[in-house]
Amino acid sequence: MSPSVISRLMNPAGSKSPAAGELAGMGIVLGVLVVSFSLLSDRFLTGATFDSIAFQLPELGLLALAMLIPLLSGGLNLAITFSANFSALVMAWVVGWLGGPEAGMSGILLGMLAALLSGALIGWALGAIVAYTGAHPILASLAMMIFLRGLGEFLTRGGSVSGFPDALVGLGQGTWLGIPVPLLVFAACAALWALILNRTRLGFSIYMLGSNTEATRYSGISTRRALTLVYVLSGVMCAVAGIIMTSRFNSVRVGHGEAYLLITVLACFLGRVDPFGGFGRVAPVVMALIILQVISSGLNLLGTNQHLATALWGGILIAVMVVRYLWGRLRDRRRRRR
Repeated sequence: MSPSVISRLMNPAGSKSPAAGELAGMGIVLGVLVVSFSLLSDRFLTGATFDSIAFQLPELGLLALAMLIPLLSGGLNLAITFSANFSALVMAWVVGWLGGPEAGMSGILLGMLAALLSGALIGWALGAIVAYTGAHPILASLAMMIFLRGLGEFLTRGGSVSGFPDALVGLGQGTWLGIPVPLLVFAACAALWALILNRTRLGFSIYMLGSNTEATRYSGISTRRALTLVYVLSGVMCAVAGIIMTSRFNSVRVGHGEAYLLITVLACFLGRVDPFGGFGRVAPVVMALIILQVISSGLNLLGTNQHLATALWGGILIAVMVVRYLWGRLRDRRRRRR
């Protein structure tokens, strides 16, 4: 592996990663959106709006973190929403077995642990398929998505599970020092992801996998083990998202949040994550999530049809791909002239 490649891997904030100027640019975009929506609606700059954003952002943000690491490794996890909901169902069954709404703190903690183990097991199965059979991540995760959806619908008969202890509901609806608890959970998970990616051997391996799998194998890293761990981490983060969504809505069903899949991919691409893997950071993805949530809340206040908003997400994703292509062509021309 050439020194230049190693240098770029050791410094993910290199030429393809967002620099401080790009983060500042995203901040300017966010400021423009806030000013625009505040002029269009006198209800935008209110405490209710920002409370809504603070409570809605974490569930989408946690799923985006679950999508981020597979993307950095050059893969994809299309099963994130169903992994989250199935893990939440496992938690619901454990809590229900231990008393349901009357379950104590020990029952809640055991339920959460069961959810995390379920997410890790789902991620391990998906990662092992990708790593040991050579199956493409899109096909493997699509198969896992269909499997989890079918199994969950069969076990719940297409319904939902509701009725949880107040302590669990407080996790999704409560505040601590005036800050929504789900937002604190998301912030902690984002910090953990940044630590893993930037300060651990596994994080270095993830960037290397996304840049060149063969070179990573020749460098002495166990690519199969690293790939499996990538999807285990993704599955665990899905479980955290499932716990938060369950506690926020006091119910869980297999198909909840299916539309989040598109938005998590969109958030990662807006956050300058390379779709082919190897380059990207947590902070710009978080900034992109905030921008998307502000757009969503602003459109809701303006009474925009939800289907039109969904079409807008798809349009933004197409625009991002086109702009990236044109920017790449322009950059290549400049390099040739030099």
